[in-house]
Amino acid sequence: MRGVKLITAAATAVLLLAEMGPVPALADTIEAALVRAYQSNPQLNSQRAQVRSIDENVPQALSGYRPRAALTASGGYQYSDTALTGSNPISGNQAPRSVGLTVNQSLFNAQTPQRVRAAESQVSSAREGLRVLEQTVLLNAATVYMDYLRDSAIVEVQRSNTRVLEQTLKQTQDRFNVGEVTRTDVAQSEAQLAAGKTQQLTAESNLTTTRSNFRRIIGNEPQNLAPGSPVDRFLPATLAAAVELSLTQNPNVTSAMFGVDVNFLQVKINEGALFPSVNLQASASQGYEQSLTVSRTFTAGAAVQLTVPIYQGGSEYSLIRQSKETLTQQRLVLEQTRDQARANVVTAWGQLVAGKAQVASAQSQVQASEIALNGVREEAKAGQRTTLDVLNAQQALVNARNSLVTAQHDRVVASYNVLNAVGRLAPTVLGLKTNVYDASVHYQQVRDNWAGVRTPDGK
Repeated sequence: MRGVKLITAAATAVLLLAEMGPVPALADTIEAALVRAYQSNPQLNSQRAQVRSIDENVPQALSGYRPRAALTASGGYQYSDTALTGSNPISGNQAPRSVGLTVNQSLFNAQTPQRVRAAESQVSSAREGLRVLEQTVLLNAATVYMDYLRDSAIVEVQRSNTRVLEQTLKQTQDRFNVGEVTRTDVAQSEAQLAAGKTQQLTAESNLTTTRSNFRRIIGNEPQNLAPGSPVDRFLPATLAAAVELSLTQNPNVTSAMFGVDVNFLQVKINEGALFPSVNLQASASQGYEQSLTVSRTFTAGAAVQLTVPIYQGGSEYSLIRQSKETLTQQRLVLEQTRDQARANVVTAWGQLVAGKAQVASAQSQVQASEIALNGVREEAKAGQRTTLDVLNAQQALVNARNSLVTAQHDRVVASYNVLNAVGRLAPTVLGLKTNVYDASVHYQQVRDNWAGVRTPDGK
């Protein structure tokens, strides 16, 4: 009976991890873990840098509106010997040199406006791609946090089970010594203890792996973890509302929508190659000793140039057809993404509903298994049950407790999965205490830069 109390008390203490009340002040919470992952995850920071690099596509496209200037200079040595009809020959050494400035300004180009719009759509698509990764990192962080709670709880259940089995074996051996049971009962207890130790070692190995994943995803070793709780309060009330929300807020969907915009504008860019362009060119140059008879020259001028493309080998037409096919493909990708988003929401919602039912079922299973184990032990004392019956009932209780721990884990993770599927797994929605990365800040810093090689952070 003492063994029953031991496993019940230890296992219950572990299982309450997911349902305990006030959290100790020094406990690490799931919200704090999400903040660390959001701030320091190297994959996420790498994606942020990529978005910043894509921001530069806009000033590159805007450069089509801006003037282009080039300064040229030359210098050298020259010897001339010129014979003129009816005159004396002219010969001598000279050092011709010149400096010139040329400025080109586009007055009309059908491609530049479309390039700017396409670059802006690329920036928007990249931001949605960043949101996809942010959600993935937060989901992975929440999952591994709950994984560690689950695996550490299972380790404690298995350790308690091993202690109880050791006590059961000792009691069985004592009873064998006084002739109450046979050698078979002792062998059954020994076999069950060996199996229990194997299960304990397996659970400890799983915990070691989870600890490594925790460190990789969240950035620190897990210590004194507080319970995690579901995020149902942030979810839509119904499955239909969740599906509808996913079709507008899921970043995979919105990224694909911007992808359609980019490809549509690429068609316009390629079509722009068929339109005329108008450029203004101004130049000025100063030359010295350009000939033996001229010591200095200065020229300046300006001209407007109209270019009308007529035929360029047919490549421009091929590019237009190609970009139209790419646009069609991207529109189909958008439809596939929407279908996948809808399916993901339905799957995640079903897992959440099932998880709630599984927790209630597992709790009932634990209660029934505890009653059954106590009853079997009492019946064994009266000789109505065998040692094997007791061992089986005890293993059933351990399995039930493991199922409850797993169900509580799955219940919390499923709620995060639904939030991820609808596209709302974000620090602002969760209310995380962290500075939210704003991709628009860097964009505004570089959009209208005309010159400069340093990034806004000084690199």
